[in-house]
Amino acid sequence: MSVSTAAARANRGVDTDGRSPEELREIVSHWGAELELAPAETIIEWAAATFGERFAITSSMGDAVLAHLASKVVPGIDVVFLDTGYHFIETIGTRDAVEATMPVNLLTITPVQSVAEQDAEYGKDLYRTDPDLCCALRKVKPLADSLASYDAWATGLRRAETKNRVIAPVIGWDAKRQKVKVSPMARWSDEQVERYIEDNGVLVNPLVYDGYPSIGCAPCTRRVAPGEDPRSGRWAGTGKTECGIHA
Repeated sequence: MSVSTAAARANRGVDTDGRSPEELREIVSHWGAELELAPAETIIEWAAATFGERFAITSSMGDAVLAHLASKVVPGIDVVFLDTGYHFIETIGTRDAVEATMPVNLLTITPVQSVAEQDAEYGKDLYRTDPDLCCALRKVKPLADSLASYDAWATGLRRAETKNRVIAPVIGWDAKRQKVKVSPMARWSDEQVERYIEDNGVLVNPLVYDGYPSIGCAPCTRRVAPGEDPRSGRWAGTGKTECGIHA
């Protein structure tokens, strides 16, 4: 079920003032190596104990594995979802199902401009004419704005997903946002994810079973043929491989 922000914070029972970037970097320096081999649940538990209400997770709703993990350890945790205005209906449905079935505080974040307003200012279908700017306006900036009240954020980033993410640390420093970036599942293989989903009955975006192993905005995501790189369906033919959130 969904819970209010106040209830989520009360459930966590930890309230910390915002730390300076220097203090946060020191935490990363001290704990990064210490937690590198820790189980995902332990990493989330550490982050919640360290940052209290200033810790949140994000989810693109390709699946609900990270939300499920976090809700077991920290009931009422804030789950940030970016609604770009271009999502598949299946992605919105997965978000709604997570909110309805898990003890999390789901926060849907939208860009400053609607799609129509963006079209009016930058021209129709900016995702086609300038995909980097479209991602910056509809993903990167809204995320940065939504994370302003947090010291640390967790992602479902995994090293197995793409060669560009091989060095993703479990506890790292997000220099762009001046936050601690936590990747509890960084070391998980595809097989581990599949086993966790099966063992725990975790919600999965139905598009995953329809040829979309990596799901982004509908105009910029295509089906992937068997044997292709799982992320080859994202921004196909453009040379673009990341939206900028993890850059």
